[in-house]
Amino acid sequence: MEVQLEQFKLMKDGNIASAKGFQAGGLHCGLRKKKMDLGWVYSEVPAQAAGVYTTNVFQAAPLKVTQESIEKEQQLQAIIVNSAIANACTGEQGLQDAYDMRKLFAETVGVEEHLAAVASTGLIGELLPMDKLQKGISQIPDHKHIGASKFESAILTTDTKEKGIAIELEIDGQTVTIGGAAKGSGMIHPNMATMLGFVTTDANISSSYLSDVLKSITNQSFNMITVDGDTSTNDMVLVLANGKAENQALTPEHREWQKFYDALQFVCEYLAKEIARDGEGATRLVEVQVEGAFTDESATAIAKSIISSNLVKTAIHGADANWGRIITAIGYSGESLDPDKVSIYLGDILVVENGVPHRFDEDAAKEYLLEDEITILAKLGDANGKATAWGCDLSYEYVRINASYRT
Repeated sequence: MEVQLEQFKLMKDGNIASAKGFQAGGLHCGLRKKKMDLGWVYSEVPAQAAGVYTTNVFQAAPLKVTQESIEKEQQLQAIIVNSAIANACTGEQGLQDAYDMRKLFAETVGVEEHLAAVASTGLIGELLPMDKLQKGISQIPDHKHIGASKFESAILTTDTKEKGIAIELEIDGQTVTIGGAAKGSGMIHPNMATMLGFVTTDANISSSYLSDVLKSITNQSFNMITVDGDTSTNDMVLVLANGKAENQALTPEHREWQKFYDALQFVCEYLAKEIARDGEGATRLVEVQVEGAFTDESATAIAKSIISSNLVKTAIHGADANWGRIITAIGYSGESLDPDKVSIYLGDILVVENGVPHRFDEDAAKEYLLEDEITILAKLGDANGKATAWGCDLSYEYVRINASYRT
């Protein structure tokens, strides 16, 4: 269920460094020709940490190093991220490079090595040019490189824009801030994809509860987006909570626990939708809502089936109200349903009612499908299962970008 912005204040120009005690920055170290390619996030004090990672069997070296860091004390104080090169499928040398990258960064910002996390994104199968990274990391203390917008820019690959947000809410009479940044444009599919997400908060919450919340929210946000059906080797989402807001420790028994949960979900959902909106070559954000399924899990599978269908995505790009492709995607989802109870809407336009075509205005449907944001609603019956997924159209530009990704 999509969280509404009611209990929270959306901060103007809010970002990953908006929460108390956090700082972020970025610079160009030569991994890319001209654009920034090295970013970092830093907390004044060690923060409670939680992470979720790709389901791809081939996990990149930085993921292994970061998981090891978190597992030691469930804390992090700083994160270093490079774009351009993924450091994936690089063997023992790649793993050693990730460790060296962590060590250099930790020494530079003055934190214990196990309190530093490492993330990389970009081309798979190439080793990191450690001389360039070392030179870049040495420049981090220079204040001219500080700025959340620089971090947002430094972590991008084929993305067309930065993705950041921050919101404020009140817990125990204290102002709590949650901020975040993400990157992702292609090789995006539910179960994490070529996406990196970083969330910071000054809330007081233990790593165990933070981990539980993140896993639950990821299944409703980052795992409900798709661009092209490919699941990457490098995805991760990290959340850091440094307790600087000085609220009472958040637990499920806390009277404002749900408010915090909803706020974190809003941030993650916002970032997930921005990734889907910025899909490679995308011209439209597509939201698929499924209602009336036998279970939420069934609704989730059906929503993912629709949003992942290349035929649905190309029809949307062509503004073609070809509802047969939606019905087909529902049918091959493998979920149980009564075909005679299925109704399909494109926005407010009913195109299928109880399993058979409903007469509709083709011109009005085409006009709707030309809008920047499209909603497909599938009502499956009278049960209570529901889910929402996000994706984008599939364009000629997507083929052009990925046909020449290495060049």
